[in-house]
Amino acid sequence: MAESQLEDHDFGGNENHDFRRHPEPGFLSSEERGLQVKMPEVVYRAARMFARALCLAYFRVRVDGSGYIPRAGAVIVAPVHRSFIDFLVVGATATKRKVFFMAKDDLWHSKLLGSVLEAFGAFPVNRSGADRLALHRAQAVLENGDALILFPEGTRRTGRKVEDLHEGAAFLAARSGALIVPVGIGGTSAAMPLGAKVPRPVKVHLVVGEPIIPPERNDKGRVPRHEIKATTDELRGELQRLYDLAEPA
Repeated sequence: MAESQLEDHDFGGNENHDFRRHPEPGFLSSEERGLQVKMPEVVYRAARMFARALCLAYFRVRVDGSGYIPRAGAVIVAPVHRSFIDFLVVGATATKRKVFFMAKDDLWHSKLLGSVLEAFGAFPVNRSGADRLALHRAQAVLENGDALILFPEGTRRTGRKVEDLHEGAAFLAARSGALIVPVGIGGTSAAMPLGAKVPRPVKVHLVVGEPIIPPERNDKGRVPRHEIKATTDELRGELQRLYDLAEPA
């Protein structure tokens, strides 16, 4: 799972960024992008219930702070990323809302897997450079008042330290007005570390933090770059604190 390095390209080095919510040329809604969950509602809910039951039984998932994720309205759920199963655990147990998420485009090399992912609200992102289509899709999800899972570290990482983050979460929050909810995840790196093929039944602990408000705009409807950076730094600090709580040394 990954977030593309969109922010460096889309900011274009400008000191201020115009995030007034006027439609962009070529911008399409989530319906037009085909981002609505494709399963019938009853099938989707049954599949979500099965995934939740599996996570609770196999990984004995414990979730603290799930009430911080709003029941309605645009929200970016921003977890740390240490394992391939992070998206499953967070999406199935942290909230009962429908969720959308980015996944690396390599997974779409298998048409079957790609179809399954799309049925659960996933859309591909190219991590090798700016992916404007993925950006538009993510913004469309938020503009529709839905929940987006976005890993601000950009890819699976190792170690206990939360390093520098991509600025995409703050960027999208500024454009959409969505809250950012940080999530620490403990146990998934042991359950399914990088390179593993089958997950092990290791206890998983999620710690959800208080929402971070979007970067503030000035009187011209613009968000200064330093506000984007400040929000990203705040998110990094919260992710480190929550990760330490979820997976104590």
